[in-house]
Amino acid sequence: MLAGACADAVPGAGGPPAPATPPDLARFYDQKLTWGPCGDYAQTDQDRQAFADPQLDCTRVTVPLDYAKPDGETMQIALLRKKAGGNKIGSLFTDPGGPGASGTSFMASQAATWQTTGLGDRFDLIGFDPRGTGASLPAIRCLTDQENDQDRTKVFADPSPAGVAAAEAHYKQFADRCAQRTGPQVLAHVGTRDVAKDMDIMRAAVGDQKMTYAGFSYGTELGTAYAEAFPRNVRALLLDGAVDPTQTTLESTVKQNAGFQLAFDNFAKDCTRKPNCPLGTDPAGATRAFQTIMQPLIDKPVPTSDGRVLSFTDAQTGVSQALYLSELWPALQQGISQVASGNGDFLMMLADYYHQREPQGRYSNMLQAFQAITCVNQQPVTDPAQAAELARRSDEAAPFRSTGRGPVGARDSCAFWPVPPTGQPHVPQAPGLPPVLVVSVTGDPATPYQAGVDLARQLRGSLVTVEGQKHTASLQGDPCVDKLAVDYLVDLKLPQQGARCALPPA
Repeated sequence: MLAGACADAVPGAGGPPAPATPPDLARFYDQKLTWGPCGDYAQTDQDRQAFADPQLDCTRVTVPLDYAKPDGETMQIALLRKKAGGNKIGSLFTDPGGPGASGTSFMASQAATWQTTGLGDRFDLIGFDPRGTGASLPAIRCLTDQENDQDRTKVFADPSPAGVAAAEAHYKQFADRCAQRTGPQVLAHVGTRDVAKDMDIMRAAVGDQKMTYAGFSYGTELGTAYAEAFPRNVRALLLDGAVDPTQTTLESTVKQNAGFQLAFDNFAKDCTRKPNCPLGTDPAGATRAFQTIMQPLIDKPVPTSDGRVLSFTDAQTGVSQALYLSELWPALQQGISQVASGNGDFLMMLADYYHQREPQGRYSNMLQAFQAITCVNQQPVTDPAQAAELARRSDEAAPFRSTGRGPVGARDSCAFWPVPPTGQPHVPQAPGLPPVLVVSVTGDPATPYQAGVDLARQLRGSLVTVEGQKHTASLQGDPCVDKLAVDYLVDLKLPQQGARCALPPA
């Protein structure tokens, strides 16, 4: 059976049929999937509870490890599905971002909510774990749980040559451990370029003629890569929280730091209007007040009730986690107040959530996968002078994160990575791509608004501007944004030019 064949017609697909399956990949495109219970796919305690839902089923799709060697080793990509409850259009694939986040976990947690939008009637809702992540096999592994705990206590705040050398030794050790424990052959093939090809095999394996996809944050990078590789296979792409493919590593890092500073400033404006704000009453002085509370953690971490200590690194991680969503601002205010009084519990809880650390001390591989995938997707900063420039500009862009001791111009793990990158900055080219929908939030800290404006222009898509303070907005309960997203995914109806939605204030 060719990749274009399927049992269900796809309304509105239009255009020419999907190209025929490349002969050397036929065994992958033609594979028959066996779906079953999801219990064995769960990676965390939270997943174990969610994956027990009998309405969910799971499987793995076989793909080549190296697409240049289709007869060689293979990988197994985990899929989780909630079947369509009504008049089925096809499958809706989704990726929550990261890179490194589990799509099976995401869909298990979101399927019930998406059901209420009507999407669950018209689509099989499918989350997948990109190669190397979650329940896909083999998984990226670089650190033991104990090493993860130890790494989070380390703070690199010494800008001297000796301090830079110590930081670089640490980052090189991480790269070496990834090479030893995962293997260079796997690490070389976990990038977006290969995942996009996996997605087309998944599309064919579930019987869809065209791809319908919703990608969030890094998931927009996957969607863009799929559009470039298979523009004729696209039915609909919803891209929310855009990654701009034209940006260099330096540009994207500095702009993301500026996005988090904007989110911190917006939080500070809210906090300083409320009683007992640990940052005082003047928004203009909030960053300095925050530094005064946080920077002492570099030399003297504060204790937590479970016997650990909150380091400067973990405190900043917890703060950044709370800045993703304005609903977490009250928790952030409480966490900063706790640190000021010598207690690290609240920010440690937020940092643990970000790291996906369970109470027993177990970690998922999400952040290890994040680093590994990032290192093959982006051009590394290998020039020490450029690393120093990146550190200086990042420090200027996000002073709330500053150590107060000067930027540490260390090259990160990607400079010591055992395999070369497979991605580079470029303007996407996708001739024949049908209309796509890009959603961008004005106060998004992690994927700043302008990146969505730029991606919509590059892909000649429609843009929805969302006024609010959070990271991504589609299919999360806002009636304005959700209606535009569902109308597009179900009926291929694009919003009017200049469409805007406004999220309620925190």
